[in-house]
Amino acid sequence: MGLCERCKKAQATFHITKIDSSNEKLERHLCERCSIEEGHVQTHKGPPLPELLVEHLIGMKPSAQAIANLVCPECELSYVEFRNQGPLGCPNDYDAFESELASLVERAQDGATQHIGKTPRSFGQPRPKEQDLQSLRRELSDAIAAEDYERAAKLRDQIHKLESE
Repeated sequence: MGLCERCKKAQATFHITKIDSSNEKLERHLCERCSIEEGHVQTHKGPPLPELLVEHLIGMKPSAQAIANLVCPECELSYVEFRNQGPLGCPNDYDAFESELASLVERAQDGATQHIGKTPRSFGQPRPKEQDLQSLRRELSDAIAAEDYERAAKLRDQIHKLESE
């Protein structure tokens, strides 16, 4: 998928194909916002049922569509633009994208919410116990999500052993 042909900012999620009177195929690739503005999509009040279930009943993270619609009010950088192109546009982006940036930091820092750095292998010192625990907990969470319960049990035992040391 690429960017919207109209605004060139958001991810194109609507792909519209029309055949004109000379049997020539015309394709358009638009984001949800531009599709609505051009009248290709009917809007209705209230969230769609899947979003309602996810956000209110199940309590999971916001949908991909909700993340795609995040935009900084100051520099108008969208979260999708940041993910596709790189640097943030202004200091306000940290507030506008706070929850998504926190998950990126956690993933980059082996589950930590603050910078933990790395120890060079040639340094010769063992890895700190807390880093090992964070790494094992993340692996345990992944194993449970993948329903690999044998691996999850082994990881749980490793965590208990490391915590008791």
